[in-house]
Amino acid sequence: MSDGPLVIGIETSCDETGVGVVRGQELLADAVASSVDEHARFGGVVPEVASRAHLEAMVPTIERACETAGIKMYDVDAVAVTSGPGLAGALLVGVAAAKALAVGLSKPLYGVNHLAAHVAVDQLEHGALPEPCVALLVSGGHSSLLRVGDVTRDVVPMGATIDDAAGEAFDKVARLLGLPFPGGPHIDREARSGSSVAIDFPRGLTSRRDLERHRFDFSFSGLKTAVARWVETREAAGEPVPVADVAASFQEAVCDVLTRKAVDAAAAAGIEDILLGGGVAANSRLRVLAEERAAAKGIRLRVPRPGLCTDNGAMVAALGSELVARGRQPSMLDLPADSSMPVTLVTA
Repeated sequence: MSDGPLVIGIETSCDETGVGVVRGQELLADAVASSVDEHARFGGVVPEVASRAHLEAMVPTIERACETAGIKMYDVDAVAVTSGPGLAGALLVGVAAAKALAVGLSKPLYGVNHLAAHVAVDQLEHGALPEPCVALLVSGGHSSLLRVGDVTRDVVPMGATIDDAAGEAFDKVARLLGLPFPGGPHIDREARSGSSVAIDFPRGLTSRRDLERHRFDFSFSGLKTAVARWVETREAAGEPVPVADVAASFQEAVCDVLTRKAVDAAAAAGIEDILLGGGVAANSRLRVLAEERAAAKGIRLRVPRPGLCTDNGAMVAALGSELVARGRQPSMLDLPADSSMPVTLVTA
């Protein structure tokens, strides 16, 4: 067993109630209760439904995490919680629960940034983060390129989505193709039997003019619209839609842009390590293409296992443990839930 602070982390930024327990850089428990099935019939996450699901799942998930970790609640050194960004109502449930624990246990409270936590979680699998590194975080709500010096206080944005995030585009295209929510895993599965070069879908913000102003930014709204128009044209002509080919070609367009810009950002900054995180990092094509392109430029790639890429309490506990270990000041008990918390603010 590793040394280091014992921290419990709570994550409720979207539709997963996650509770993790970490000692130093060792993962002891990662309990998740997902409400995704409750949102599936709506084709997307409904904030009110998510908030109510967090309320119902919170206590059982905390108990399950502690039981799995083999600890008593009073054993922990600190309580960490996602305070933003995310859905306001969902965040409030987690923040309120964490405050109650911190007060009841007389332990310090750390409100942490969801995106920084996605970076910190890699330490649970691959050890201490290289400093600096470039983090490519891709999820339903975020597509971000970050320069990370010290994950507890030095996170600088290099680029971000200017419209739809990659995960959001996956969900919308999946709906166009009649695939279930969430769309990412289903498009990934369909793409394996399709051709990635069957349809030449656009790559947003990659023209020479775009690169002058948005070199490391992302845009997937135009791609989503292009897929919709292509599908509508086929259907209007009475022709079948080749779902696997559309899925593979769309996925290739997304992964091409993400990996190309991530490698370019690292090379431009003279950084030799890229970390890939967020729910879309579970995509098989994204992982393969990122590895190939990074290796071609002599850049090392770190990717957590898929279960640690999606939202979870382990990532919050990992960042909390690092904050305690580095002697960072805990949050005040009037800690807010900040739905638009900037990534430069690692702790609230």
